[in-house]
Amino acid sequence: MPARRRIDRGFSGFLMVLFIAMALLAPIAVQAAEKLESLVTELGTAKLSKKQEVVDRMIATGAPEVIGILEALVGRDLYTRKSDKKVVIGRKAEGRQLLLIDPVTGAEIGLAGSRDVKRVKTNNKLRSSVKATMGSLTLMSPDPQRRLEAAQGLLKSDDLGMLPLLETALSKEEDPAVKDALVLAQASIRLQSDKAEDRLGAVGVLAGRTDPDSRVMLSRLLLKDGETWREPDADVRAAAEDALADMERRLQFWRTVEHLYQGISLGSVLLLAAMGLAITFGVMGVINMAHGEMVMLGAYTTFVIQEGFRAAAPELFGWSLAVALPAAFLVSALVGVAMERGCIRFLYGRPLETLLATWGISLILQQAVRSVFGPTNREVGSPEWMQGAMESVAGITLTYNRLYIILFSLCVLGAVLLVLKKSAFGLQMRAVTQNREMARAMGIPTGRVDAMTFGLGSGIAGIAGVALSQIDNVSPNLGQAYIVDSFMVVVFGGVGNLWGAFAGAMSLGVVNKLLEPWAGAVLGKILVLVAIILFIQKRPRGLFALRGRAVES
Repeated sequence: MPARRRIDRGFSGFLMVLFIAMALLAPIAVQAAEKLESLVTELGTAKLSKKQEVVDRMIATGAPEVIGILEALVGRDLYTRKSDKKVVIGRKAEGRQLLLIDPVTGAEIGLAGSRDVKRVKTNNKLRSSVKATMGSLTLMSPDPQRRLEAAQGLLKSDDLGMLPLLETALSKEEDPAVKDALVLAQASIRLQSDKAEDRLGAVGVLAGRTDPDSRVMLSRLLLKDGETWREPDADVRAAAEDALADMERRLQFWRTVEHLYQGISLGSVLLLAAMGLAITFGVMGVINMAHGEMVMLGAYTTFVIQEGFRAAAPELFGWSLAVALPAAFLVSALVGVAMERGCIRFLYGRPLETLLATWGISLILQQAVRSVFGPTNREVGSPEWMQGAMESVAGITLTYNRLYIILFSLCVLGAVLLVLKKSAFGLQMRAVTQNREMARAMGIPTGRVDAMTFGLGSGIAGIAGVALSQIDNVSPNLGQAYIVDSFMVVVFGGVGNLWGAFAGAMSLGVVNKLLEPWAGAVLGKILVLVAIILFIQKRPRGLFALRGRAVES
C-alpha cells in the first residue's frame, strides 16, 4: 500500500506540473494569436508600400498559420469583410458566393457575396517577394514534397540573402531529390552575385549537371544585349561555354544509349515476330502472309485472359501474363496446324498459290476478330512489376517493360534452339530442312513434321503477341504492322536460320532507331529497305545461309 500511495502522489504531482505549465503557456499562445490577428488586420488596411513590412513582421512571429495567410495573399484569396473590416480568406462556394475562413483559427465563418467583401490589394512585386519568402519558410517543412516545391520556387529568386538559409537547408536535407533541387537553386542565386568568383563557382556546379534548367542558366550567360554581353566577365563566359559543350557531349552519349536501348527492344520484338516465320519458311518454303495474324491472336488471347483475371481474381492480376503465355501459344499453334492441314498442305510446291491462300486466311482471321471484339483497340494492362522506368542523370528514360521483352525474347530464342538441337522433333525438322526427299526415304513422316513445324512457328508468333500487347495497341491490324519487317528480318538474316533471324532483327532494330532522329521514321525505313535490297543482290541467301541439297538446288 505505501508503494500505491507513492504512485498516487507522483501522478498527482505530474498533473499539478502539467496544469501549471498549461496555465503559464496559455496566455503566451493567446497573446501570439492576438498579435497575429492584429497583424492580419493591419495587412488588410495598410498601404501597398507598407504591406511588405507587415508581411515581414508576420513572418517574425513564427506562427505556422502565416504560411496559409501568405498563400491566400499570393492566390488573391485574402479579403476584407466590409461589415466589420475583418480580414478573411475567401474560397469559391456554390453560385457566386464565397466561403469565408478565419485566417488565424482556420474556422469557417459563413458565406458572403462578392459585394460583401473587398480583396486585399497586392501587386506583382509584392507577390513575387512573398512567393520567395514562402519558399524559405517551407524549406524546413517536414513534408519532402513541400520542401521540393520550395526549392524549385527559389530558382527564379535573385535574393542573395537566401544563400545562408539554403546552406542550412542543404546541411540538414537527406532526400536526394530535394537536395538536388537545393543545389540547383543555390547555383541559380549565386549567378546573380556581383562577384565574378561566385558566378564562376556556380558555373562549376552547373557544369556537372545535364538537366534543362542548368542548360538554360548557362546559355543565358552567353547572350548579348545589343553589343554588350550579359555576363561581363570573360572567364565566366569561357567556363560557361566549356560547360555547355561538355554537357552536350554527355547528352549525346546518353541519347545514343537511349537509341540503342530502343533499337535492341525493337529488335527483340522483331525477333519474336520473325522467329516463327523463319522456322516455317525454312522448313516448308511457305510464304505465310497470315503470320501477322498469329501474333494478333496471341495478343487477343492475352486480353481475354486478363479480362478473366479482372472479373474472377483481380488480386492475382500480376500472374495473368504467366497464364497468357501458354494459352497464346496453344491458340496460335492450333490455328496454325488447322491452316496447314486444311489448306497449305495441298499447295506445296506452288508458292504463289500458297501466298494468295495465306493472304486470304489473314483477311478471314482479321474479320473474325473484328466481328467478335470490335474494330477498336483493346486495353491490355501491365503487371505492377513491369511498370516504371529507369531514369538516367541526363533525364533519359529506359522503361522496364521493354527490358523484360528483351530478356523474354532471348529466353524464347534459347528455348527454340534447345528444341531444334536436342529433341527428336528438332532432329526430324532439320532433316526435312536439309533434304525433304531423303528424310522421307529414311522414314520420317514429313507431313506430320510439316504440321508440327507450322504449329511451332505459329505458337511462337502467339507468344510474340503477348509481348507486343505490353507495348502496342491490341487491334485487328496489330499483325500487319510487323509482317513486312518480319519478312525483311528473315530475308536479311538467312531463310530458316534462327541465328540469322537474331542478327537480322537486332541489326534492323538498332539501325532503324539510329536513323530515326535525323531521317524520320518513314525515310529511315525506306533507307533500311534499300540497304537490304542492295545487300540481297550480293548475298541472295542472307547473312547466315543454310546448307543442304534441297537448299542448294
